[in-house]
Amino acid sequence: MHVAIIMDGNGRWAARRHLPRTAGHRAGAKAVDAIVTAAARQRIGTLTLYAFSAANWNRPRAEVSGLFVLLRRYLLTQTQRCLEQSIRINVIGRRDRLSVELRQLIDHSERATAHCTGMQLRIAVDYSAQHSLLETCRRLRSQTDIDRSRFMEQLAAVDHAIDSAPDVDLLIRTGGEKRLSDFLLWECAYAELHFVECLWPDFDASAFEQALTEYGRRDRRFGGLTAAAL
Repeated sequence: MHVAIIMDGNGRWAARRHLPRTAGHRAGAKAVDAIVTAAARQRIGTLTLYAFSAANWNRPRAEVSGLFVLLRRYLLTQTQRCLEQSIRINVIGRRDRLSVELRQLIDHSERATAHCTGMQLRIAVDYSAQHSLLETCRRLRSQTDIDRSRFMEQLAAVDHAIDSAPDVDLLIRTGGEKRLSDFLLWECAYAELHFVECLWPDFDASAFEQALTEYGRRDRRFGGLTAAAL
């Protein structure tokens, strides 16, 4: 099962407590730890987290810097924990705009966990689904025999994905907004969407399990009909 999460609401969580936005992002990082552990315990095959979108570069410089400090800290402190849980780390998205130091940390975490056979943890950084799709088409423009498999293979290469991840089964978005925000547009073609009002720092293992329970009630027909409807 592939679960993807748009982790929204850190800033509003902080504002409601009269705290700086950076405090909200720190609280959101703690929520990441809890959900990664919960997903591994639920035997989720792939978990993709939207950590930093390409559009997030438009935020104030201090906030952007703070977000990357948290990402570096996560890779430095959590890689060992992922090893202990056999979680494989993969950072997807552009890398040409990241610092050399961060690219080295990403490479280290991916290499260190390459042998892990449990859950695949994908962290989307400087990610834009529209950019990924356009770049994939650009790279394949001279080919005339493109099928779905070849397209997905090239899309994975554009995204620096270790493997072509399965299509998203369940997309969760916290914070009350009901949109995809340029996240995994190809992979979410048939995803079940689960929107919750809960702000990301307050999204815990119980809320994650509730989302999985709700998903289990959905009738996934993929454009067809159930046996009862025939």
